[in-house]
Amino acid sequence: MEYLSHLSMPTRTTPNEVPIPQITMPLVDTLKYSSSSMGSRLLHDTFSARAMHSSILDLKATANSVRRGGEVHSSPSSRAEDNVTPLPERIVGGRSSEDIGRIAVLCFHASPLAQPGEGDGGGMSVYVKALCSALAHQGIDCTVYTRATCADELGVQEVEPGFRVNYVSAGPLAPVGREALYGLVGEFTRSVADSLAMDVRLPQAVYANYWLSGITGLSLRQILGVPLVCTFHTLSRVRNDDSRQRIEAELEVVRAADLLTVATSTEAGELRDLYDAAPGKISIVTPGVDHAFFQPGDKMQARRAIGLARAEQSDPLLLFAGRLQSLKGAHIAIKTLNVLHTMKGGHRARLVLIGGPSGTDGERYTRGLHELVGRLGLSRYVQFIPPVPHEVLSSYYRAADVCLVPSESESFGLVALESMACGTPVVARAVGGLSSMIDNGRNGFLIEGTSPEDFAVACHRLVTENDLLYNMGMVANWCSLRYTWAAAARDFIEALDYVVADQNRQDREEYCSVGS
Repeated sequence: MEYLSHLSMPTRTTPNEVPIPQITMPLVDTLKYSSSSMGSRLLHDTFSARAMHSSILDLKATANSVRRGGEVHSSPSSRAEDNVTPLPERIVGGRSSEDIGRIAVLCFHASPLAQPGEGDGGGMSVYVKALCSALAHQGIDCTVYTRATCADELGVQEVEPGFRVNYVSAGPLAPVGREALYGLVGEFTRSVADSLAMDVRLPQAVYANYWLSGITGLSLRQILGVPLVCTFHTLSRVRNDDSRQRIEAELEVVRAADLLTVATSTEAGELRDLYDAAPGKISIVTPGVDHAFFQPGDKMQARRAIGLARAEQSDPLLLFAGRLQSLKGAHIAIKTLNVLHTMKGGHRARLVLIGGPSGTDGERYTRGLHELVGRLGLSRYVQFIPPVPHEVLSSYYRAADVCLVPSESESFGLVALESMACGTPVVARAVGGLSSMIDNGRNGFLIEGTSPEDFAVACHRLVTENDLLYNMGMVANWCSLRYTWAAAARDFIEALDYVVADQNRQDREEYCSVGS
């Protein structure tokens, strides 16, 4: 494969060894070694252990100190003395594997600070921001690397203590379509590596989100000699996406990553069955919800807060929240409302769609939604609202009677969880993580397929049976309480700690054998 073959560099060769990086070169120049099979062979495999050790130490350990637990200590010696061969710190902040200090988080195509529901901002952005915040609260320093889309973004934005976003240059300083992002992976990788080379405290692990970031993660795994963790969020073969490029990349990341985190056991099964992932490297890290924002409240007050006219406040209200692209199924929500209007007690129902165009076909798809509303004579009953700040979205959940999630695929479904936390039942397609979160008929309804008639039947029951609506909303909220970001962070740390400890053990054994 030639995924990163354009990332070449000069090398020097020693007898009986493969080429190794020139020590005087910046860290990024070592990227040559990701060009072979997309970095599938580790530097531990291709270099002698001593060459690997020397290359990394000479590149960064000359900083003379590393930070350990908030104190500065001298860099460890690389010589074995008194029959003891100490393992040098891995240039990763000096923390033991049992107390992970720093991680580099890769979020190439979408910033965690992006507006959800707009462009590439969606559930992944919410996930990365919330998880990094929770990790920071538990003492793990997180720097998220993402592609800058305008000149004003370039640089580091501090989110909170222990959590920052570093916007790096990769391609034009403008939004680009996802089909063009693949060609920018190499430049993104170089920018991230250059940024890391300027910091004496490098991470103990690299955490990639989505397959594009996974490619960069493979290179950084080799350069730094630290574990790679990957969360795909969506998988090509699950979405029936025939992109050979993406599938091959996902397969390579699955094979080479040290840890794969998934939201549900369903997703774990998909990785095993469709990508031949080793079961031992898969860990479930269930996403959470911010219960400080997303909690039940007064429905009428919420409807006034979102601006519904007095005459509309007693009408049944359906909600769709998400990016406006075919995958998310906003057109099914509109057709569901149309069917509901033909049913007794459903003729006054309204639909609010919150989101903006996304993807290369987003603008055309959004125009098509407006045209569909007009053709069906629903203009009085459908309201399109641009993406709103994430915390404001809670008012819309509380105002709604039903939240529709007719997505083609969802690895988890944060919109559904947030709605449930607000006490609003969800009618969702029975796919991915939605099937594990929603107990059909108890805290929501699951629909097989995409039939608007089936969605409408479930919605009709909820908007015409007050007791069912109330009880299902109460159970939905109760079920949501076990999902917290603090718990997600603890699960993530536990899984990562095991991997880092194993990596350090291997390095210790390798270094001892070299020093003997």
